[in-house]
Amino acid sequence: MIQTKDSTVEQKRDHPEIYLNKVTPLQSKYIALHIGIFWGIGTFIISNEDNITIKLDDQSMFDDFSKIKKPVDKFIQNRSHLIKQLIVQRKFKINFECIDSTRNFASELL
Repeated sequence: MIQTKDSTVEQKRDHPEIYLNKVTPLQSKYIALHIGIFWGIGTFIISNEDNITIKLDDQSMFDDFSKIKKPVDKFIQNRSHLIKQLIVQRKFKINFECIDSTRNFASELL
């Protein structure tokens, strides 16, 4: 789910076969964030140098992106690296916000 000042755009996707029933819920959240950023760029909702707030309902993800604590899971480390690389390449100004899962409107899409 991507919210702008003018609209809310939602998309639900099933995991591709390569990940279906093979990743943990946390790994799935990293995949979803990575795909969501690419989707936002590809649909021109997100542009280079945009100010973006990413709301995370998992404390360990927040700690990772806030550089408080590095994840130990190798899959997550790799996915996190790709997300951070994309943020740098596109010169996004990111604000990470940790929210309670009950405030995660995207989870209602599941």
